[in-house]
Amino acid sequence: MDEETCRAKTEDSEEEEYCSGDQTDAKPDRKARFLLFGSKKNKDEKLQEKESSFEQHYRITSPTFQYNMNHQQVGKCVIINNKNFNQQTGMNVCTGTDRDAGELFKCFKNLGFKVAIYNDQTCDGMRGILEKVSEEDHTDNSCFACILLSHGEEGMIYGTDMPMPIKNLTSLFRGDRCKSLVGKPKLFFIQACRGSEFDDGTIQTDSGKPDDCLETDANPRHKIPVEADFLFAYSTVPGYYSWRNPGRGSWFVQALCNILSEFGKQLEILQILTRVNYMVATNFESWSDNPRYSEKKQIPCVVSMLTKELYFN
Repeated sequence: MDEETCRAKTEDSEEEEYCSGDQTDAKPDRKARFLLFGSKKNKDEKLQEKESSFEQHYRITSPTFQYNMNHQQVGKCVIINNKNFNQQTGMNVCTGTDRDAGELFKCFKNLGFKVAIYNDQTCDGMRGILEKVSEEDHTDNSCFACILLSHGEEGMIYGTDMPMPIKNLTSLFRGDRCKSLVGKPKLFFIQACRGSEFDDGTIQTDSGKPDDCLETDANPRHKIPVEADFLFAYSTVPGYYSWRNPGRGSWFVQALCNILSEFGKQLEILQILTRVNYMVATNFESWSDNPRYSEKKQIPCVVSMLTKELYFN
């Protein structure tokens, strides 16, 4: 089929039969395209536009509030790509996830990461892989990234055998467990459903100086919260389906790779992910013969505990 949702277990056989045979497709949302006007403008208007453009692209940066990315290596990136699931899980094959894994591999390698892909891992396998990485010495690394591609539910990610709490994986990198990553960014990108709700979309309408005393870093003399310096980029908000195209990959990963390829070494990480949100929200919409699965939207979700700005340049 041309499009499927990476979704939780189907509750009734009729719905399961329909979803496995239904064809849906991601199509660009043309409503939000920019309009180009050819009207002539006088010099004052052109000057105003120039100044406005400068203001929009100008960003005040301070090395004091940026993560140190000048270690010997950018860091490790672990991609766990679960495509095939045991029958008892009730999960369909994640067609298109291999495309996601391949594109992400290229993007993060281009950013300087040492990338490794692990396919079709059980829950124990996923935990074992990340536990081993968390026990390694990351002293010479600037940060760490982990990408989870699978089925999911709210707060859960599926191994090939069963679901497990995402927290069981991310907590391995807390400051009290992975000392060599203390004060360094730990990034988690999660392409999975977080529920079974659909987003029907809506019509668009118009609508001081830091205190040095608060500055902390990885110096052992300072205490840092064990949950600090994490960033979670989810493909969708809590409670909702996440869409994936068998040929092109998931909407979220398509947008993420697109923005990383163009702006990954220029923009700050939250700027990057805000543009990813915009692209997913405006450029994608499901299409199906069944009205229940047609014209649905999606919006990613970013949860940040970062304490500084992160640039990959």
